[in-house]
Amino acid sequence: MSSPVRVFIATSLDGFIAGPDDDLSWLPQPTPEQDYGFGEHMASTVAILMGRRSYDMVAAMDEWFYGDTPVFVATSRPIDDPVAPTVRAVQGASAADLLSEVQAQAGEGGIYVDGGALIRSLLDEGLIDELVVTVIPVILGHGLPLFAGARFRRELELTSSEAFDDGLVQLRYRVEV
Repeated sequence: MSSPVRVFIATSLDGFIAGPDDDLSWLPQPTPEQDYGFGEHMASTVAILMGRRSYDMVAAMDEWFYGDTPVFVATSRPIDDPVAPTVRAVQGASAADLLSEVQAQAGEGGIYVDGGALIRSLLDEGLIDELVVTVIPVILGHGLPLFAGARFRRELELTSSEAFDDGLVQLRYRVEV
């Protein structure tokens, strides 16, 4: 059985994963009391495949959210000063090649994919198993869209939804191949 490939991401109500100039200030900060399921998600994650732009954004934050989970950053540029010892750069001819390399090195368990372009590429190739999208009740108007540029239509099956007291709504989808 291959490792499940999952996305766990937040979007604004209008579908942006970052505001203008990669602004993430609109994202609520998880707390020990409320992490929106991120801890549970990470507990079943053996490796993360992340785009370089996403890595640069989260590396600049005050907190590193991934603990000692191996983080593979899809990039053609070296990572001069990795934010954690588990961060390494990977290169491949395609997103599918990158995913195969991560799966081979990570072993059994969930692979967490982060980064808009990487997510779109793997969705287009039919390689994402599950999408967990948390909708933040804010309209940004501009920014980095999650699904813009997807080449193919993908059917999704809603497997669960949860509304949080602070207005966030989390949608869990199985991606139909």
